[in-house]
Amino acid sequence: MAPIPKPPAEPHDNPDAYVGLEQDRAERLAREKGWSTVRSLPPGAIITMEYRSGRLNFEVKDGRVARSWKG
Repeated sequence: MAPIPKPPAEPHDNPDAYVGLEQDRAERLAREKGWSTVRSLPPGAIITMEYRSGRLNFEVKDGRVARSWKG
């Protein structure tokens, strides 16, 4: 039997801390803090809603993070 895969670690980080940052800076900072996946999306983007441990999502408006959430 194959081993059960272990999801990526999720850093102890507050997604709200990225709101207001420029997109490039927020993405770089999130990766430095250990997020395995950083996803930047335009407002109103249609996305899948499955939860992925280790992923941080940004809604970016006018080059700045307007909203941030895990998964």
